Amino acid sequence: MTTRRSFLKTATLATVGLGFQTPDIRSATVSSHAVPYSEGGSADLIVAGGGPAGIAAAITAARTGKKVILLEMQGCLGGIWTSGLCCCLIDFGKGTVAQEFIRRLDQLHARIPRRAKMLDSNFLMMPEYAKLVLDRMCTEAGVRFLFHCPVVAVEKDVSGRNITAVFTESKSGRQRWTAKAFIDTTGDGDLAARAGCGFDFGGLNPGDNDQPASLQGFVLVDDDESLKEFITNYPGVFGPDGKPLFDAKANFREEAHRCGSDAAAPVLSWYGKNLLGIASGFEYGIRVDDTEAITRATVHAREELFQLTQALIDHGDERWKGLRLVTTSASIGQRAARRIHGLYTITTDDAVNGATFPDAVSTSNFCFDVHTTKKGENYVVDYGVRSKPFQIPFRSCQARDVDNLYMAGRCISGGFLPMSSYRVTGSAVEMGENVAKRVCEQL
Repeated sequence: MTTRRSFLKTATLATVGLGFQTPDIRSATVSSHAVPYSEGGSADLIVAGGGPAGIAAAITAARTGKKVILLEMQGCLGGIWTSGLCCCLIDFGKGTVAQEFIRRLDQLHARIPRRAKMLDSNFLMMPEYAKLVLDRMCTEAGVRFLFHCPVVAVEKDVSGRNITAVFTESKSGRQRWTAKAFIDTTGDGDLAARAGCGFDFGGLNPGDNDQPASLQGFVLVDDDESLKEFITNYPGVFGPDGKPLFDAKANFREEAHRCGSDAAAPVLSWYGKNLLGIASGFEYGIRVDDTEAITRATVHAREELFQLTQALIDHGDERWKGLRLVTTSASIGQRAARRIHGLYTITTDDAVNGATFPDAVSTSNFCFDVHTTKKGENYVVDYGVRSKPFQIPFRSCQARDVDNLYMAGRCISGGFLPMSSYRVTGSAVEMGENVAKRVCEQL
């Protein structure tokens, strides 16, 4: 049994506060008292965050024979795909885990084309089927995964350079989990921040907002075909060249505004007979480490989705009368992240010049995709530069301040513009898989 005195002698608990006002803040505090805890378990590798990068990392490591624990704060695997209902997969299909995920979704008929035909690199999926597939993949690989189990504190050795354990708070109380190595796949960089790692946050220039957050939902309609001019991926509305016959986003935005909604970026997507995905707009300047701001943004975004659907019902024509909002995501989707300081920081020049690296773990083929950071600006901000396919080095996934901590997903070490490219989940899955392979080779 660990006593209060022995605990204080051997453990350093690093925590991070909320609501920082400036980027690039390193914050670590040592606990002034011991919190009672139990031992949760030990593994070769602990992965924090069960989203796209985390499931790829955990499955890959477990398949090499390593003992893996995956800690997830939500009630399902999939992260932004499932809790966030962001079911649009871009720059996808890279690596073994991604291809297996596609095959399993196809067996359940759970993929939907975003364009004229189905692509492995760009498609929509049904989130409930994704939950099932990910549960099965992790279980079959031998991953020990836990839901409702966020990492809240970190224990480091006397040098301060290595994590010896992480602590979680859950229905089981506070628990301590030990491992040889740790991968932060939280998206927001939560584990790294709690370990005292430095990070950047914000836009291209000092004081600029990072990218906005958005909330997704699903609606039912009486007759989806009658609304096809408003739906971005409705079957059969593409020409021989594969291009859409009309601008559905513009049509829906005009219709929403005509009906009295001021939603900034309303979008409808087709998921099946009379079932549509819906998004309404942006929440600006929401830091990933400000719980109150995230709460307010989520409440506002959910209200906006309701107001949008109600405006269409009340002031639209007969086609909208059967519209019903079915569900909204449990978590608002963040495009921003703490960009954790790594051994190498990916620069705008790297992306513009199509940089390659001998230790590459992923290739980002997506463009610079910066959604407006200020209300009233265009939907997408053009900074006057274009990216080429560029590689992401393993060094950008190695924490600079902690030797046995790694990252995968949008919280890796990179600048604002490069992150707007590699933040999509196709890159996250590929990073998770290949970072895990390299870490396991070192264990």
